[in-house]
Amino acid sequence: MSPLSDAIWNSLPVPAFVLDGDDIITEANPPAEQFLNSSARSLRGQPVFDRLAIDAPLEEAFARVRKDLSPLFINTVDVSGGNAAPVMCNIQIGPITGMPGYVLLMMEPRQIADRLGRAHNVNSAAKSAIGMAEMLAHEIKNPLAGITGAAQLLSMNLEPGDQELTDLIVAESRRIVALLDQVEQFGNLRPPERKPVNVHDILDRALKSAAVGFAASMRIIEDFDPSLPPTYADGDQLLQVFLNLLKNAAQAAGPQGGTIRLHTFYDMSLRLRRKDGTGNALPLQVEVIDDGPGLPSEIAADIFEPFVSGRENGTGLGPALVSKIISDHDGWIDVDSAPGRTIFRISLPVMPKG
Repeated sequence: MSPLSDAIWNSLPVPAFVLDGDDIITEANPPAEQFLNSSARSLRGQPVFDRLAIDAPLEEAFARVRKDLSPLFINTVDVSGGNAAPVMCNIQIGPITGMPGYVLLMMEPRQIADRLGRAHNVNSAAKSAIGMAEMLAHEIKNPLAGITGAAQLLSMNLEPGDQELTDLIVAESRRIVALLDQVEQFGNLRPPERKPVNVHDILDRALKSAAVGFAASMRIIEDFDPSLPPTYADGDQLLQVFLNLLKNAAQAAGPQGGTIRLHTFYDMSLRLRRKDGTGNALPLQVEVIDDGPGLPSEIAADIFEPFVSGRENGTGLGPALVSKIISDHDGWIDVDSAPGRTIFRISLPVMPKG
């Protein structure tokens, strides 16, 4: 390969293989190495069906691509390598110009495809809803202050039974004001002041704060990769993100407590494409994993939209604020939830060179 071809090949964000006319692997890119947990050198010369279990008649698909010299797409197929659990993928097969019989096999995990497909809609909905709420916040807070004051004055001359009602008015008015304060905080969040940041330093700060407060009853496991390079971020805003996710995990467990696992690792498989067509890798991964009851299925897909919450009296602004901060850092956040295991995964870029 030429230097340019090498660069393009190594930059592909999904697992890709070059196969010869006998379906033997001749090349595998870095995401393919990660998918199979094997080096490209060890994969070369191996029959592709010895290394990949694909729930689709690919022999027929390969024959069709070689005969028609046109690409073929197969959606929603289970693919596994070795003893790994199957991953739902979209598959693309195409002929390679100037190399008769050779085909390119690419596999796009559906989780990544679905995550990226939802990005625009979620962000647009969040900005629209928050913008409207922010405009109303100031107008609503003024009459609420009057209602609260009037209820407090009334309570001075009421019997204890009637005072319960005025106390309820004051308490609920204050709860609404607190919600409006959160809306204003969301709308007024300043742009990040980015500099080199060690993710583990921020996680340590978040853990110390959580351990003496809302997560005091939780068992916290640290599973860190100490070799992670620095990211390029606003440390205070990242701290806000981690505290929010830790608090959500602790609240999901309830007063009986539970376990939170913090996992950091390096993974080059995700790249985020910008509106201008350029893209950047997001290899730094931070996962906040809890063993709580999981998100209600009816809200799981919309959890990062404002005012969507699975808790009674929850505002739904916490995950939306987290999503906004991570988006402002050119990163990505996703959630995978089932009863007994919920994973919030944050993907961040590394500190740019130079």
